[in-house]
Amino acid sequence: MARYTGPKTKKARAFGEAIFGFDKAFEKRKYPPGSHGNNRRRRQKSDYALQLMEKQKAKYLYGVLERQFRNLFEKASRKKGVTGEVLLRFLEARLDNTVFRLGIAPTRRAARQFVTHKHITVNGVVTNIPSCQLKPGDIIGVRGKSQGMSAIRDSISAKSDVRKYPWLEFNPDKMQGVFVDYPEREHIPEKINEQLIVELYSK
Repeated sequence: MARYTGPKTKKARAFGEAIFGFDKAFEKRKYPPGSHGNNRRRRQKSDYALQLMEKQKAKYLYGVLERQFRNLFEKASRKKGVTGEVLLRFLEARLDNTVFRLGIAPTRRAARQFVTHKHITVNGVVTNIPSCQLKPGDIIGVRGKSQGMSAIRDSISAKSDVRKYPWLEFNPDKMQGVFVDYPEREHIPEKINEQLIVELYSK
């Protein structure tokens, strides 16, 4: 169950945006990390560097390691449609990401932990695999004896008025949601240039 556990602010500064959520340290220093701070002259990045950075940003944002990411890309490339958009749909269909989007967890990291600790069910069955790919119609819920957890209740109450994802439905009283369908690209809020990722893997 490997995942990135290093410094979050440093990665956010490298990408120029708070990819792990609001970060006070990032807000104070929005320039890239380095010993010379914001005064360092930085060369213009090559096309390859831009493509690589976009792939790395997507990986860290969704909490996916290289092998998983490449496997998802290869799966997306075999599907009909625009490969980059299909890739993002697969990333959004991960169980940990959906738990986060539904508001059951405050962050993707917390969502991953809830899943691995067996607090989440899919179609009534306890599932502890964060990378589990959901299908349209799947029902995601909080396990019965986990519904009293303050971390889950606090997250749901904090996000109960932020149901802005049209591919999901959620009932906060039942602590249960539905993955209605794969999202359209314009509905996915992440600032990712998926075409750069496609160009990188197509070399």
